[in-house]
Amino acid sequence: MDFQKILLPVVAVAGVMTAYSSYGWPGVAIASGLLVMWLLLHFTRLMQVLKRAANRPIGYVDSAVMLNAKLKPGVSLLHVVAMTKALGALQSVKDAQPEVFRWTDETQSHVSCEFHYGKLRKWQLHRPAPGETETPLSDCGQAS
Repeated sequence: MDFQKILLPVVAVAGVMTAYSSYGWPGVAIASGLLVMWLLLHFTRLMQVLKRAANRPIGYVDSAVMLNAKLKPGVSLLHVVAMTKALGALQSVKDAQPEVFRWTDETQSHVSCEFHYGKLRKWQLHRPAPGETETPLSDCGQAS
């Protein structure tokens, strides 16, 4: 079970109660203001990550090998999207757990990541063999 979902609200309520018992209503105002500021910082980060991802193709990454090297178990989907600067291409059934996303680079190497409730559980790098390279979409239909 993810204790952050329980621990953070409990700590927030305990902080507000401690502020009230120590400083009264001015303490509650300061503690509440700090909580709102913390929430706004996280919301701003979320919006910046999604703004950067909106300008890139879905499922694209500059280097699948570098992404594979940077991944760690337990990181959030938001963190992976921030690293790749692109949303992953969904490979599993929508809204089913675990979710599988794929990021592919120009060499057709790809990383498939499995997320369980938004946390990275496992991932796999696939690199095509030298003779297995596919024709890029931009070259299709052009005369040689």
